[in-house]
This record gives sequence, C-alpha cells and structure tokens, in this order.
Amino acid sequence: MTVVVTSAGKIRGTSRDQIACFRGIPFAAPPEGPLRFQPPAPPSPWDGVRDTLAFGAAPPQLAPAPGAPAIWRPGDGLDCLTVNVWTPDPGAAGLPVMVWIYGGVWKYGSASMPQYDATALAGAGVVVVTFNYRVGFEGFGHLSGFPDNRGLRDQIAALQWVQDNIAAFGGDNANVTVFGQSAGAASAVLLASAPAARGLFRRVIAQSIPAGARTRTEAHAATTAIARAAGLPATWDALASLPPEALLAVQDAPLRGPEDGFTAFGPVVDDDLVTGQPWTAFEAGAGGEVDLICGFTHEEYRGQGPVPAAKDIDLGQVTEAVGLGKEAAAAYREGYPGLSDDALFTGVLSDALVRMPTTRVAQAHTRAGGRTWLYDFTWQGDALGAAHGIDVPFTFGNPNTRYAALFLGSPPPADFADLSERLRTAWTSFARTGDPGWPRFTPDQPTTRIWNLPPTDTAYPLEASRQIWERTGPA
Repeated sequence: MTVVVTSAGKIRGTSRDQIACFRGIPFAAPPEGPLRFQPPAPPSPWDGVRDTLAFGAAPPQLAPAPGAPAIWRPGDGLDCLTVNVWTPDPGAAGLPVMVWIYGGVWKYGSASMPQYDATALAGAGVVVVTFNYRVGFEGFGHLSGFPDNRGLRDQIAALQWVQDNIAAFGGDNANVTVFGQSAGAASAVLLASAPAARGLFRRVIAQSIPAGARTRTEAHAATTAIARAAGLPATWDALASLPPEALLAVQDAPLRGPEDGFTAFGPVVDDDLVTGQPWTAFEAGAGGEVDLICGFTHEEYRGQGPVPAAKDIDLGQVTEAVGLGKEAAAAYREGYPGLSDDALFTGVLSDALVRMPTTRVAQAHTRAGGRTWLYDFTWQGDALGAAHGIDVPFTFGNPNTRYAALFLGSPPPADFADLSERLRTAWTSFARTGDPGWPRFTPDQPTTRIWNLPPTDTAYPLEASRQIWERTGPA
C-alpha cells in the first residue's frame, strides 16, 4: 500500500486496476460544537501513518426518495469534511488534476456515492479528487450575523487543500480543472468568478447548470420557517443546539408545495462569494481567465417531475408558471412545430430549470472574454430519455451502479462504452491542454457539441427557446 505525506500527516492508501486511491482524508475540522454553522476550520494534524481506506461520513441529509438507501445516519455525526484522491502514479509529477463537485439540489449528495468512483477516469492519466461539502441547512442555511454559503466555503477549503497537497499524489496544482453536475455545476461556475477562489483552478466543466441563488430576504424567510417548525428562535445558539437529525426533520418546512421547487436551499447572495445567479458575475466581466465547458442534457426535466398526458396540459399555464407569460405558449408551438404538448411541456421546464441558465452562462462567459465550449447531451436511455443526470455515468465510466441503472437499465446498452470513452477523452483532454476537441462557442459562431453516437458539432440547437427567454424571460 502506498504512503503519501500530506500537510496534516502521512496517509496510507490502497490500489485497484493500477490506480492508487486514498479515501476519507480530512481537509477541515469536524463542523460541530463551536464550529457548527461556521466556515471550515483547518484539520488537526496526526502522528504516524493514517489509513485512508474508507470514505468519510456523508454530510447530514435525508434519503433522497422513499425507499432509497440513506447515505447518512444519525450516528454518523458531523465529521464529514474529507477528500478522496485517485492517482495513476503517486510518484509522477505534473499530472493534470480534476476536482469533482457533486450535485443534489443543495441538500443531498456525498463523494462516497458509487457513481463517483473515479478509477476509470483516473486511468486516462489524470489525478481525480472528490470531496464532501455541507448541504441543506448545515451548508446553506442563513443565520444573521454569521457567514453565508458554508457549503461553498467548504468547496474553497477543499480546493485549497488540493493546492497544498496534490503534488504529493503526482498532480500539478497549476493545472486544476473543477468539474461538477447540477448544484455542483452551479457551484463551479460561482467559484470561477469569486475572488476568494481566484487562482485555485484554471478550468471548469459545468454539467447542467441550474439557477437557484437566494436573496438574503428569501434565505432569512426560510430560516424563520425552519426555526418556527422546530419551536425555537432563529438564532445560532438555538439551532446549533439541535442534533442534525432534528434539524433535517424540519428543514423542508419552507416548502409549501410544488411551486416552491425541490429545496429551500441554495447559494445566498452575500455580495462576497455570490453576487447573483451563476451567470451574473460573468455578465459583469469576472471569470474570463477561467476556461469553461458547459452544457445540458436535452431533456433536463425528465426524471425531475411527472410529465402529464398531452390532453391534460394547458401550455399557457406552464409558460406562465415559469415566468414567461401565457403568450409564450404560442411562441413555443411556433418555434417547435413538430412537438406535441407533452414534449413541449418537457421542453419548457427543461429550459426553465437548466437549459436556459446554462445558455446564459455560456453567453455571459464568452462576452467576458472567456474561452467557452457548449454541448447538448442528446443520447437517450430507454427509461428516462436524455434526462437530468444521465451524463454522470458516462463522465465517470461507471455503468453498473444503482444510479446508472435508473437511466441505462441493467445490463447497460452496448454503446455505453463507446460514448463514455469519447466523453471522458474530451474531458481529460480539456483538463490536460485546454482543448476538448470541438470548436469554441462564440457570439458569432455559437457552435455546440451534440453528445450522441457519433458526436457531431452544429449551430446552437435551441435558438427558438433562447429568443423566447431573451424576449420575455425573468432577468
């Protein structure tokens, strides 16, 4: 087993398929006791050699759905801030580094989830890092007088750990690419323009960027509702006295119904780390020095909510509900004349949740002078089509997990390996050289990679949607 010296002490890992792996390395102190709801603090050093053979505990969270396995239990506590490293050669120097940020609507997720095993990805000659950050109220709940966005601050602390330690694993701390999906993609984009994260990475791959930043007013209202449900004042002393499981029991109290979305949490506009929605800082000219790949799956709403039968859909109500107004229904029908109302329903909600936020990020980044690439992942699985999250198994090359089976079925289709290899080659090439292998997205030539078999490059494929949202969409 391989021993590596880190800034806090020596660690011992294991290996599989010629990839050395180190799991559960502390990058911050446990956020408990006086550190509860505080920014991350440095970890305590240790003597001797620490075995890093198992993942650390997940951050506190409920099971993501009825019947789904719980990845956190009350006995796991709050000691969750750990990193994991996969490296093809700990004795090497200058390998490109890829750091993954998981998604989960800001209240679920852990680096220990099997779909994020990076053995296959590291086999392409890159050092891969995954880590935990606090989610839900622990990571994104607002408390007056205390710093917001603890989850994002955890991410910055993990990236600083990478800067300080990754050379010991064969990596180049001057060539770090942050990549993530959904809430992880939004996190990566927000950090790309945040002064506190400047210099910690040079490239971003953002897979399915949602909107979702909360104003302080919205975040305060959520905290008030949670404290009321717990029968406590909305103060640090009161809420920090609750064990994590008691806080989890009431953290959805602000959600009255489907109109409130999937979560009460998200990055808070603190005018420090976060100045607005993910594209806002790019629109102001920040982040242009960071290279960016971003994109979406073609049917982002699939798997996130039910799709009614066409006869039960009032498309005007749908476009009004997402902030476009009823008249936008006619524009969608005109822009996509071959689609049924149930397909248009999926398209409108896919645009609202991810496709238009991601498009706005791409446009804003390229206008800020950044090098930008855009993609549309259109490959369809039998169960959910080109749904939100289907790209994750392809990114990591893991087709046989429970997560992958939701999209791919079991056994996975025969063409999985081909498309996964092509996608991972593009991602690791970008991490290595800054070139993913297709033309850049620019205002004059908005070239978009279509991820299917075979991959193709085309003009931006959602021009009708873009024009509708530019004319009538929310700011």
